[in-house]
Amino acid sequence: MNEAEFISALRALAGDPAARGLEDDAAVLEFGGESLVLTHDTLVQGVHVREDEDLADIAWKLVAVNLSDLAAKGAEPVGVLVSHMLGDSDERFVAGLGEILATYDVPLLGGDTVRIDGARSWGCTAIGLATHTPVPDRRGAQVGDAVYVTGVLGRAMLGLEDRGSGSANDLAYRRPRPLLAEGRMLAPVVTAMMDVSDGLLLDCWRLVKASRCTIELERDSIPVADPARADDCIRWGDDYQLLFTAPVDAPLPVPAACIGRVAEDGGHELWIDNEIVTPEDGLGYQH
Repeated sequence: MNEAEFISALRALAGDPAARGLEDDAAVLEFGGESLVLTHDTLVQGVHVREDEDLADIAWKLVAVNLSDLAAKGAEPVGVLVSHMLGDSDERFVAGLGEILATYDVPLLGGDTVRIDGARSWGCTAIGLATHTPVPDRRGAQVGDAVYVTGVLGRAMLGLEDRGSGSANDLAYRRPRPLLAEGRMLAPVVTAMMDVSDGLLLDCWRLVKASRCTIELERDSIPVADPARADDCIRWGDDYQLLFTAPVDAPLPVPAACIGRVAEDGGHELWIDNEIVTPEDGLGYQH
């Protein structure tokens, strides 16, 4: 099975409304008059991070990608649980973990440790508290909405090639910044929202499928870090920007580029300029 096939098979087991049909960045659990937002991500050595990556950077990224999922739901972090595979440089992992937890004032609530041979992996569960109801969802895009993205896409891709320089691109790859404040400000405005983790095109396609809509993107409106490599910038991923839809006349509380619109449904399709694109066209990162 590939990733999409496996998730499809799991949907039969995830019938609780909190699971959102396994089509969203996180689960949203109504509990005691509040909405808890829960998400989990895994990083694997040689797949999501380089084999010789500094474990301090791995710890930062592990927590950051989970906080980015909370940001996409407009949630305030409550805490994280972290699993760590013991090995070389464990002290560096602890150092990086301490840095990001302090930066975003997020408590460490627990986790697990293991030791086995082979490639190392790390997991994190992040728990958040929704700041607005309804909690933003991938499934809410409406015909006539504008499609927006924050920031510039492709910096992490360029950072992989600019290792250790301390440049904006290098830090975008090693130390991504979850847009928690921006997500909270956008939550009352958006009709749908998610973070861009696997490439803008692939994540737009996921938004199309979740909202059962058609999205038309304008290539020249998409902000990219390197216009000469624009196609790579919108496919590579690791951006952790916010992709969202909102009414065209809605004032936005944060800077964002309008990159397209939600069109009359022509069959749940993603268009870029005058071309239909699908995952078979290599839209972004998939397992």
